[in-house]
Amino acid sequence: MAKYLTKDIFEKLKDKKTSTGFTIARAVNTGVLNKEKSLTGCHAGDTDSYTVFAEFFDPLIQEYHRDFKPSDKHSTDMNPEHLKGNINEPSKIISTRIRVARNIAGFNLAPGQNSKEEKLQIEALMLKVFGELQGDLSGRYYSLAEISEEEREQLVREHLLFKGNDKMQADSGYHRWWPYGRGIYLNEEKTFAVWLNEGDHIRVISMQQGGDVRSVFTTLVEAVNTIEKLLQQIDNRTFQTTEHLGMITCCPTNLGTGLRGGVLIQLQKSVDKMGEEGLKKWCHENHLQVRGLYGEHSDTTSAIYDISNKYRIGYSEAQLVQFVIDGVNKLIEMEQN
Repeated sequence: MAKYLTKDIFEKLKDKKTSTGFTIARAVNTGVLNKEKSLTGCHAGDTDSYTVFAEFFDPLIQEYHRDFKPSDKHSTDMNPEHLKGNINEPSKIISTRIRVARNIAGFNLAPGQNSKEEKLQIEALMLKVFGELQGDLSGRYYSLAEISEEEREQLVREHLLFKGNDKMQADSGYHRWWPYGRGIYLNEEKTFAVWLNEGDHIRVISMQQGGDVRSVFTTLVEAVNTIEKLLQQIDNRTFQTTEHLGMITCCPTNLGTGLRGGVLIQLQKSVDKMGEEGLKKWCHENHLQVRGLYGEHSDTTSAIYDISNKYRIGYSEAQLVQFVIDGVNKLIEMEQN
């Protein structure tokens, strides 16, 4: 962040405000307070943020997302039929999870929200959507403001619910008015979930034990399309998007597809051979990212790693999932040899 928030740029932008009153000072608060840990150190408060503060955001986005230029246009492809193959040995995979971040048009992004009512309005709208979900998507909504501590802890232990105690998210403004307006919708089989107001308005999640990535992606696409259709029918709303950036998200690292698809896999032999830094380097070269068992900023346990797509924008959803399929197949082969 500091590389692009020069004194000249800050002076040029410091008095500007978006249509909802968001400022550059609020946008970079996370990076200012977490210089050593923050990945990009900035967040948007609304769709306008990426235009009003383009002199700051554009070069940052271009560097992080592999030279995605201000003149580029993001492309989307949510068709599972465009995937080639699947994980060759799914039994080698502990579990698979693919999620997308979405924000609903007409509401500020979390860092730019100015009242608890905005959170509650989003929750009220999504409760109507949840009430219309049927078949494999039908389930129950757990409000963080209403569930017992025992229920909350159980959902966290099952890796289904966000913890909500991340300092960097708090510094960005994500956690204001906690826990109001937050919750998780979970289907009966616990293979589909929607996080509500954790950061972005919703995170739609498809998950399974094992390595059937194609099936997980297919369920995700069905869920996202159904939710989008219901939002349109119920309240004439769509997701926030632009031709240039694709899906708008709070954090610029998620712009474009908002998609992260990953598998949990044990890579003891590979790590013994190349080391953890070597594994990270290999994954980077193959458009992948390595995280610990419990996600971002967590340590590894028993050589179990979360391997996922590194990028979000400049590639379609199907392309990103294909990177995971191809890369994980190579890792399985390396582990066996």
